[in-house]
Amino acid sequence: MARTERPIGIFDSGIGGLTVFEAVRKRLPGESLVYLGDSARVPYGTKSAETVIRYSLENAAFLEGKGVKAIVVACNTASALALPALSQKFDLPVLGVVNPGAKEAMAATKRRTIGVIGTSATIASDAYARALKELDSNVRVVSQACPLFVPLVEEGWTDNDVARAAAKHYLSDMHNEGIDVLILGCTHYPLLKPLIRETVGDAITLVDSAEATASALEALLGREGTRNKTSSKATYQIYVTDIPARFETVARRFLHNDLPGVRHVTI
Repeated sequence: MARTERPIGIFDSGIGGLTVFEAVRKRLPGESLVYLGDSARVPYGTKSAETVIRYSLENAAFLEGKGVKAIVVACNTASALALPALSQKFDLPVLGVVNPGAKEAMAATKRRTIGVIGTSATIASDAYARALKELDSNVRVVSQACPLFVPLVEEGWTDNDVARAAAKHYLSDMHNEGIDVLILGCTHYPLLKPLIRETVGDAITLVDSAEATASALEALLGREGTRNKTSSKATYQIYVTDIPARFETVARRFLHNDLPGVRHVTI
């Protein structure tokens, strides 16, 4: 198989990275995709850096075995901790979700005041703040952990009074901080985008890290000369290291009911 026709590999600590899968599938419909969700070892945010790196190397090795031409790390924690080790270990382009979101936010901000929301682990890691400061040391970053957002998304509660109360609780102070851009720094959060928009208003630009990553991947494939330009039909494979109860129900929400077959794998 020509390198251009090989699939793109995507891995995440669990199910949330399916928003990245969906964004890539939408932006690059000619590209075949292989997704690995390490659902047996989720969450990564509570693990040591050494463990996250080890898990990430194992995930990437699995994807390499599937003949991928590039690897997208759709996990914020792994993106923050494991990219150097992955790039050193594998002779493949490796792209995380943090830098694309940070670059898109910097391009959009006029006030140089950017908000970041994410899980407690992602906010504690300071990954987005560091990435933004590397792009502009004078940028002001306002970070907010939103721990209830992930369970709300997985429960399907994205448009009810409970979700609105949580959004108001988390975002009201950020709204008063003068931000003009808000990074959705968790792969679950795109499913809450209408609610977040309703809460913060139209004056604040929302940066969807999944969409930003898909755009960065398109540019990367262009630079590498590996974009698939054949007329062959794209194929999609989803592997998980555990299939928890309700997995397919939740996965269908992420993929708008267009869910490829899900296979269990041990890595």
